[in-house]
Amino acid sequence: MTAPLDLAGIGIGPFNLSIATLLDSPPHTNKPRLKARFFDRKPDFDWHPGMLLPGARLQTSFLKDLVTAVAPQSPYSILQFLVSQRRFYQFLAAELPAISRAEYGHYLSWAADQLDSLKFDSQLETVDFDGHYFQLHFSDGRQPIAARHLCLGTGKPPWVPNCCRPHLSSNCFHAIGIANRQLDLSGKRVAIIGGGQSGAEVLQAILDNHWGRSAQVNWLSRRSNFAPLDETPFTNEYFTPQYIDAFFDLPGSIKQRVVDEQKMASDGISPDTLKAIYQRLYEGQIQGNFPPVRLMPGRELYNLKYEDGRHQLHFRNRLDGAHQQCDAEVVILATGFSQQLPAYLGPLREQLTLDEHGQLILDRHFQAQWQGQATNRIYAVNAGRFSHGIAESQMSLMCWRSATIINHLAGEDIFDTGQGTGMVDWRS
Repeated sequence: MTAPLDLAGIGIGPFNLSIATLLDSPPHTNKPRLKARFFDRKPDFDWHPGMLLPGARLQTSFLKDLVTAVAPQSPYSILQFLVSQRRFYQFLAAELPAISRAEYGHYLSWAADQLDSLKFDSQLETVDFDGHYFQLHFSDGRQPIAARHLCLGTGKPPWVPNCCRPHLSSNCFHAIGIANRQLDLSGKRVAIIGGGQSGAEVLQAILDNHWGRSAQVNWLSRRSNFAPLDETPFTNEYFTPQYIDAFFDLPGSIKQRVVDEQKMASDGISPDTLKAIYQRLYEGQIQGNFPPVRLMPGRELYNLKYEDGRHQLHFRNRLDGAHQQCDAEVVILATGFSQQLPAYLGPLREQLTLDEHGQLILDRHFQAQWQGQATNRIYAVNAGRFSHGIAESQMSLMCWRSATIINHLAGEDIFDTGQGTGMVDWRS
């Protein structure tokens, strides 16, 4: 019988991959290594391939990688990747405004390919607890895997507006997999729903005739304008361990308000993307080589009908209260993701302590509250937006969080997560 794991990671995205790389290369080689395995249903590592549109770039510094902030000597840093690919100097000479999402995806795959702890083609069905260990049950009938602790890192499902769900099809779909679709938008009217970075990148690709020349494009957003990502220095202080420490023990009502106020620090559109779109639209007006494009912020979609090969969208103008509509053969939903518990946690659900929104309650170490034994822990990544702040869903503090989890799991400081004094005094 296979010995139980110390840690079973469920899902292999960047966040659990960061934990895996740090576990594989602790800074002190005399420290005992934790036995960990990470499982994912995918056949191999692939980071959002459906959103790798031409020109798409990361919205954070390339140095905020899997390991560097807590283990700069690690063989899994992005600098090691660039050197291994023989393009370190060319990367510097290019003076890119931000690393491309494609190259960052190559970096993540490069790191994943070196790890024996990652187990792909592993479709998890359920997780239960036998009183001593968590038992992971897989769809292929293999022997269940026992683990003392879990780390939940499965991605969030796409969020689709209620009025759109009955009409999902090859012509009405979420943008998450758009780069993998065999789209032909030639001569078609297109509606993009959602005013964040994904919606902006889809519009850019349409303006570049990536899927053929459209007949018309309508871009709708609930937001009052197509707002930029706030990436100024003091706003970036939100993405530091010092701010997480100040934020964590605030009352829940204050946390909700603060997270809402900081939305554009994490969910805005890159200024370079906005400038590129505006310039393209301006030049298109002069040259007359663009389809008609209507930018409609402050619109709230409330109904969608489909008949005779076209969608009819009904929305309210939040500025003046007027009701409007438009027609489109193709509707692209750049509407983000929903937060919900994975189905595989069904057997454990009654033992999990959830908040009023049905979400896990995390402590400072990203450990979820549950009614089982304290010697068996459930950690979660990308699940603490309202416990740890807006940085939780971003890659900015990815490896600091990974190190925090590993230290707590090991019961000692394997990684130095201590920080100096920040630029801003947040608390009384």
